[in-house]
Amino acid sequence: METIIFDVDDTLYDQVLPFKNAFRKLVDEPFTDEEIEEIYIESRKHSDALFDKNLAGEVSLEEMHKYRVTAAFKKFNIEVNDEKAIAFQATYLAEQQKITLYEEVEQLLDFLLAENKQLAVLTNGEEGHQSMKIRQLNLARWIPAEHIFISGSVGHAKPTKEVFQIIENKLLLNKTKTVYIGDSFENDIVGAKQAGWQAIWMNHRNRNAPVTVPTVKPDKVVYTAKELLYLFK
Repeated sequence: METIIFDVDDTLYDQVLPFKNAFRKLVDEPFTDEEIEEIYIESRKHSDALFDKNLAGEVSLEEMHKYRVTAAFKKFNIEVNDEKAIAFQATYLAEQQKITLYEEVEQLLDFLLAENKQLAVLTNGEEGHQSMKIRQLNLARWIPAEHIFISGSVGHAKPTKEVFQIIENKLLLNKTKTVYIGDSFENDIVGAKQAGWQAIWMNHRNRNAPVTVPTVKPDKVVYTAKELLYLFK
């Protein structure tokens, strides 16, 4: 591969960890780590459902955040109102400002840079919020600013073909020698494969592939950051 492009959230770092930390600080009821992860996954479903409307300016970021917390908590019988949902989001954001790369991902980036591979990032989300995470992860150490693509600034989001085509044109990619690595089957794997790229599914949450896209298959599946490192080394 000549070009390796990464998703950010839950691919380069553990996105559940800041959620768990925020949950432990604000929710008194006893929940196991596994249960909190289920609540996190539920919140992501609600967030994804409103993502396109947020991108189009139909729903504000605050409204989306408030809704995903409220809907996810209610499903697990956790009492929540707007004030508590906003407080949770603020605490979650503070915890996100402490995120760090998986150790093996840092080793992989070092290795790929030494091998003179072209590296880039493609992430869905609001520009300011995603930029904060990118700075916190210190991705500029390996990836130049012009190789950072955030849906909120590009104007298109995964899995649409347009966002992948924009990157192809800007980086002058050979799509047959380009691989995209991400945790979301629907956004990352479907998007990359329909663009003609290779795709590695970072399936460390052990999710099943959706039955709605049975013809789409990742080129590789890894279940840990260590597996991803060994795949390239």
